[in-house]
Amino acid sequence: MSIRKRFKNDDTELDTGPLNDILFILMFFFLIISTMANPNVIKMNNPRATSDTKAKQSVIVSINKEKELFIGQQRIQFDSLESILRSRLPVGDSLIKPAVVINADSLVDWGDIVRIMQVAKKLGATTSASVKE
Repeated sequence: MSIRKRFKNDDTELDTGPLNDILFILMFFFLIISTMANPNVIKMNNPRATSDTKAKQSVIVSINKEKELFIGQQRIQFDSLESILRSRLPVGDSLIKPAVVINADSLVDWGDIVRIMQVAKKLGATTSASVKE
């Protein structure tokens, strides 16, 4: 008995062109989605302008890893923060709220940053914070 294979084809190929197109589209989809959705974002109140013609005046408060507090270049104590901010924040125009920008070292406790924000909010200013290494 002679049994032969009917189809003998050792050169089998698979067309990967459509698969490459799908993978390319998926790669772009995940790239775009990963840049848009960041779960580690901390919500903070940022100053917002009410008009384009008037620039907001802001006071910069910095705190380093030794918990030394600075307004601009001047070193201050935390107890005097409210009185110094009151004298530095602009008064008068009710349309533009003054802004306090907080620059903090990455080793500073968030409680200290929140205390500065609370003092600024008490004086009617908006706050924004940035943590730098």
